Amino acid sequence: MEDAVVFLDRDGTINEDRGYIGNPDDIILFENAAEAVKRLNGRGIKVIVVTNQSGVGRGYFSGEALDGVNKKVLELLGLAGARVDGIYYCPHTPQDGCDCRKPGTALIARAIAEHGISARNAYVIGDKGSDIELARNISAKGVLVLTGKGRDETQKLSFQPDFVAKDILDAVLWITEDLKV
Repeated sequence: MEDAVVFLDRDGTINEDRGYIGNPDDIILFENAAEAVKRLNGRGIKVIVVTNQSGVGRGYFSGEALDGVNKKVLELLGLAGARVDGIYYCPHTPQDGCDCRKPGTALIARAIAEHGISARNAYVIGDKGSDIELARNISAKGVLVLTGKGRDETQKLSFQPDFVAKDILDAVLWITEDLKV
């Protein structure tokens, strides 16, 4: 669907959350992540990854190492015929007070400007309260996945998600139904 965009969290949503991931070899995609992204691709829905990566700001790994990790995610998705339109990350720690760290909206604003898209039909899929709050902050629909930290987060949410999904594929099926595409 033209105009629709899904903003995806990375760790805990697309791939296993294994702490601060600075090594591409530590990336393990969830079993149906590629299928989910491929379904969005097939319906003409933009897919943009928006992720907090404070491991850079904490000095655990460099921006170049993170770029290698993100490249590996794209490579693994691509092997299954899935495509991500862009990856945006915040390298800062929560204490830095930046506006690019989710639930801040600076990364979304940058993605919208760079891809010439609208947030009118936007969705955010993630496993943390900050993802659901981001959805609220950009007037998008938020989907909490129960993978990653999702199960633990359900009790801590400040804002209720529009849908709670067992995983990314369940989230995508709900979104395509919601969009009627």
